[in-house]
Amino acid sequence: MRVGVRSESTYAVAIMALTTFLNAKAFTTESSTNVARNMWDRLSPLPGGKLVFSRLVGRMAPYTGTMRANIEELREGYSRVTLADRPAVRNHLASVHAIALANLVELTGNIAVLYTLPDDARLIAAGIALDYTKKARGKITGECHCPAIDSSAKREYEVRVLLKDEGGDVVAEGTLRTLVGPKQKV
Repeated sequence: MRVGVRSESTYAVAIMALTTFLNAKAFTTESSTNVARNMWDRLSPLPGGKLVFSRLVGRMAPYTGTMRANIEELREGYSRVTLADRPAVRNHLASVHAIALANLVELTGNIAVLYTLPDDARLIAAGIALDYTKKARGKITGECHCPAIDSSAKREYEVRVLLKDEGGDVVAEGTLRTLVGPKQKV
């Protein structure tokens, strides 16, 4: 039965992805590949694969995982991530909390950079600047076009992220300072 085979292969890939993602070595010193890019490329075409990938990213960054944001699109130099408006991410004014928006900016920008990195590079956030332009209500979409990164040489990049509501209005603009450098050998 085709459906059963597809479900079993999706499950097998998800288990493999979870095993790989939860292995800290994959993101630090001993991985010779860009694990995030490889996992997205393998999971995103599968039914439920984008959701599985999004939750795996949330496992690697537990605070970010509490938002339950969904990585919708990811390719060289670009990411699109959505955040549902739900009580857990709201403030006392019944809008999406400023820190949830900051977290969405960081996730959207860093996942775009992470996908774009050469196999021998890693990143860390060095700073963030945000301008909140409108109360954020409803589903919020983060979009990032990041610069090309063709070297693991230590360098800081400015990464701009726009957050928009369902009507297309900008609710926040963010700039990440992202430090890229070589994976350290142990």
